[in-house]
Amino acid sequence: MDIRYDCRQFKGTVPCKPHKKHNVECSLKCKFYEPTQGNLLFIKLGAMGDVIRTTPLLYRIKEEYPNHKIFWLTYFEDVLPDIIDVPLDYSLESLTYLKSLNFDFGINLDKEPEACALMEQLSIDKKNGFGLKQGMPAPINELAEHKFKTGISDSYSKANTQHYLQEIFSICGWDYNGEEYILPDGKSNAIIESIEKDKIYIGLNTGCGERWTSRRWPDGNWAGLIIKLQDNGFNVLLLGGKSEDLLNKELSKKTGAKYYGYFPFNEFISLVNKCDVIVSTVTMVMHVAIGLKKSLVLLNNIFNSNEFYFFNDSIILEPERECECYYRPICINEISCIAEVTAEQVFTAIKNLQKK
Repeated sequence: MDIRYDCRQFKGTVPCKPHKKHNVECSLKCKFYEPTQGNLLFIKLGAMGDVIRTTPLLYRIKEEYPNHKIFWLTYFEDVLPDIIDVPLDYSLESLTYLKSLNFDFGINLDKEPEACALMEQLSIDKKNGFGLKQGMPAPINELAEHKFKTGISDSYSKANTQHYLQEIFSICGWDYNGEEYILPDGKSNAIIESIEKDKIYIGLNTGCGERWTSRRWPDGNWAGLIIKLQDNGFNVLLLGGKSEDLLNKELSKKTGAKYYGYFPFNEFISLVNKCDVIVSTVTMVMHVAIGLKKSLVLLNNIFNSNEFYFFNDSIILEPERECECYYRPICINEISCIAEVTAEQVFTAIKNLQKK
């Protein structure tokens, strides 16, 4: 063998995919040999939805650096698309490995101290995003100043008119030109295949995650919406993860709405893809729906609505009064203002999207 360490397919610890699939040996003559000319690094640790909505940058990366190997460090490897050559979990093993490499270009879009510290420690020729200043998270250059200020000043954040994709492209010195999310391939199973194809399904993501409970729509509102939808001939699929399992089981028992449990991420993509319209607060499911170009009814109270960008007709519903808990994980009031968005309003929004 003439081992090609620079090949994009080369793994080093196990046989490469072409070897297993086509029985080829490593050499210059291998028709799958794809030489790389350097390394690029993404640091976007979390949250899961934020990792998904960062993937449009990969289109531009591939244009600017077509022959480079792409590394991505994250807490959520499962949501990364196959275009990533080296997905890495945030671990001692991964950090040890990264410190032995040189990167031509590195982007850190996290303002957490551990992510910023890595930008200072790793060998990266050109850096964008966030690093450290006097031991605290800071913009590496002027390109990241706008996004940095939105995270430390509520007044600056509320005045922001850019959506997230414009912001992260600007951090890299690029214009946003409509690049879409890149999701990993969905994977079906017997349960998902059993869902009838000729019916209209409305997917309801009933959770809000465990951190940002201030955005949780009340259980009674969900129940009222389900009944309203079913009374008008719509089929309802309840969506969520482990945190929403108990609630979804209770709603299913109370209303008869379909609930099939929670699934690994690739299968969950396929389940969401069965739905015609998705109703969600600002969660990972919202980003999966956007990535699948689903029409979305988004329930929002604590974030600037200018942050969101959709690839299909969608509607944002918010309380009439300004939320007192802007970017607060826990509501300071006895009842969150998101409760003021009624089931009737959501139902009307779903009908309007169905007409388009």
